[in-house]
Amino acid sequence: MKINFGMWKKASWELIKMDDKAEWDALDVFSKWLIATRSAVTTVTVYSSIIAGLLAWKDGTFNFLPWLIITIGLFVAHGTNNLLNDYTDFTRGVDADNYFRTQYGVHPLVQGFWNTKQQINWFLVSGFIATICGFYAVWYTFTTHPEALGNVIALFVFGAIILLFYTWPMKYFAVGEFTIFLIWGPIMVSAVYLVLSGTMSWMIALAGIPWGLTVASINYAKHTDKMKPDKAKGVGTFPVRVGEPFARATTIFTLVAAYGVIIYLVATQFLSPVLLLVLFALKRAMFAVVILSKPRPDEPPAGFEAFWPTYLSGVCFYHNRMFGGLLILGFLLDAAFSKLPTGSVSSLVASLIVLGVAALYAVYNTIKPKK
Repeated sequence: MKINFGMWKKASWELIKMDDKAEWDALDVFSKWLIATRSAVTTVTVYSSIIAGLLAWKDGTFNFLPWLIITIGLFVAHGTNNLLNDYTDFTRGVDADNYFRTQYGVHPLVQGFWNTKQQINWFLVSGFIATICGFYAVWYTFTTHPEALGNVIALFVFGAIILLFYTWPMKYFAVGEFTIFLIWGPIMVSAVYLVLSGTMSWMIALAGIPWGLTVASINYAKHTDKMKPDKAKGVGTFPVRVGEPFARATTIFTLVAAYGVIIYLVATQFLSPVLLLVLFALKRAMFAVVILSKPRPDEPPAGFEAFWPTYLSGVCFYHNRMFGGLLILGFLLDAAFSKLPTGSVSSLVASLIVLGVAALYAVYNTIKPKK
């Protein structure tokens, strides 16, 4: 079996469609895991951990090895959740009859690429790896700052509960989307920061909220995209419970609120102005807002065929990618500027320089002649 590094890269960046079992069987183990766990989406976990790591670096408590092991554990745990999600929906008869999930990516169970026993085996191995990483985080906390051990264990137990019960019953009772926001925003960022630093802070949790909101926007939008088949199958997601107009309005709120929290954090000087780099993703945000402000069509509009059926979630994902990249860059520069010898003044000057250069680049790309 040849290792397919190209597929590793592709599967980590985009959802893979594949119909040929022989092509599937020829893949290496890691490629199959990346595709089956929808790693193009689970990379949002890595972003959350990077944000926590950069905040810890800024505060002088960063340690690379523990951070790396925790990040791997969280990434694998997210993939484990997706394996359980697919198993649960398949055995409950949800993922059948060309259901939404089977239209945008590989579903090994539905497509007969492997059976339920194999799915469980993949789930157990992934869960074991994630658990070992979790035990390491607990051990590291105990040996470096034992006073934080109780809080770390509580957060890990909460995460495990979400992993096991997200697909059912949480998603069926309209709270799954909100838990997505909590986990990938304030909780994961706070938990990783807590392991590294031994302290908890409401401001650290607040700093994780913008990323959590944009991750939740994808989930709210995806469940709105598949609201009709979910309703027919008795899956009571948030959009099914509240209706499409309110669900679309909620998704718009998550996008707008993400920018509002960033501006607040900068205004209160918790973060330097360089975090305003995320404003360069506003064009994509407004594009998503325009799409979300109208009822979802039954057929893909011209130019959106490639997104279909992930129409609303596609534009939110499109925004999330740019917002996330700029957010990480902002946190990186914010931490780096905090190390400057003259403190906040140098940080402010450096932030303004970066923002100025970014603005000039944006203007140039707007007015340059088209080839």
